[in-house]
Amino acid sequence: MGQFASRSRRTGATQRIYLDLRAQIVSGVYAPGDKLPSSRALAEELGVSRTTVSAAYDQLISEGYIQVRQGAKPVVSPNSPPFRSVWTQREGNAAVRLSAYATRAISLPGTISAEQKPLDYDFRYGDVAPSDFPKLAWKRALSASALAHRERLGYDHPAGSKALRKALHGYVWRARGIRCDENQIVVVSGSQQALDLCGRVLINPGVRVVLEEPCYQMARNVMLALGAQPVAVRCDRDGIDPSELPDPADVACAIITPSHQFPLGGVLSARRRQELMDWAATGGVYLIEDDYDGEYRYDVNPIPPLQLSQPDRVIYVGTASKILSPTLRIGYLVVPEPLVEAFVRCKQITDRHSATFEQEALAAMIESGAYETHVRRMRRVNAERRSTFLVEMQRVFGDSVEIVGTSAGLHVVVWFNGLSAADESRFAEQARTEGVGLYPIGPLYETRTDPRAGFIFGYASMSLNDIRNGVTRCGELLSA
Repeated sequence: MGQFASRSRRTGATQRIYLDLRAQIVSGVYAPGDKLPSSRALAEELGVSRTTVSAAYDQLISEGYIQVRQGAKPVVSPNSPPFRSVWTQREGNAAVRLSAYATRAISLPGTISAEQKPLDYDFRYGDVAPSDFPKLAWKRALSASALAHRERLGYDHPAGSKALRKALHGYVWRARGIRCDENQIVVVSGSQQALDLCGRVLINPGVRVVLEEPCYQMARNVMLALGAQPVAVRCDRDGIDPSELPDPADVACAIITPSHQFPLGGVLSARRRQELMDWAATGGVYLIEDDYDGEYRYDVNPIPPLQLSQPDRVIYVGTASKILSPTLRIGYLVVPEPLVEAFVRCKQITDRHSATFEQEALAAMIESGAYETHVRRMRRVNAERRSTFLVEMQRVFGDSVEIVGTSAGLHVVVWFNGLSAADESRFAEQARTEGVGLYPIGPLYETRTDPRAGFIFGYASMSLNDIRNGVTRCGELLSA
């Protein structure tokens, strides 16, 4: 152990000396033809062994930065190769060549939530409470997966582990009524990858894609990054309005949330469902059904997915993020049979396959019944959070707000009658400085019509006390 630690320290010292000398040569501190200290002199100056310095010099020699002759000091090579770090490129304003996809992607709006500092009361949608995660059940399932005997540890099937696809085959039938073959299920790293795969399979740059108005911002970002031309179609309390759909002849696909429109919470009515399906069938358009929180219905039984009515035209997207945690990155697609091979091949190119141990752990939870038990528990817990939120909003704001989308899901939209849409960002920034996370609805629209300020309030990650205190704080900020 002592020998290993000593060798490790020497290696680290060698690397530091090598990097420092290389940086000095590149920056011009040592110009071509300049002499460097001898290995003995530099070793004494730095307090390290001569062997350590010699090893650093050997690395510089091998890369062409210096030359050494017997009995002479090292000399910077006249032909020392130019080395420019990322910082050097930026300082020199050198052009950075990016693909069209990357250029479009970095131009899109969006924040990385992990980079934002924690808040006292965060109404962010999409997060779940750490206390809700079934730690013991997941630990047992994951340990069993890791300890299970395997003939080999190699790449799995791109569509996902056989165990999870089999378990999901039964689950989607029991929970959502979907009938399909196991080979139609493709396991992905969350709904975001699902949407990206749909785009890669169905979309070429320049084609039109129907999006709901308003819609999930990351869904729009996927399509814009791929070079598609989004067509925003207005949504109301009955979901997307088919009367505003464009000619289906030049539309590749439509991304919809029919069971619980995001973010407004509308449910696609029976008449509109039929009109939407007729429109898709007429133009050969694929409907991408994002059933992101289909298990969370509080007033009636969960709304049947659109996939039941038109399985040959609907690509169904499901996820475990809202039931277990978004940190697990496990979602799935139910794909029409003719598209299966294309999805599997594109998934294989993207990342080979999703993490196998986690897939098998989720499969074990589904097969044992622990997953559906957890679903029922989370439905009760979040119904209580929702009820507390609505009661507190009524107490603090009364008739000065309108709340929509209260019958399902893990968020609601609150319209503030006394606050204009132009004040959304300012109020959200002010609230953040006071430790409250508020999220304007404006960025989810392509064209805004409602003049009032609107915010998406998620409550699934908060305790009941935090919900009460957070709503109270919002009231204080608004009245200040």
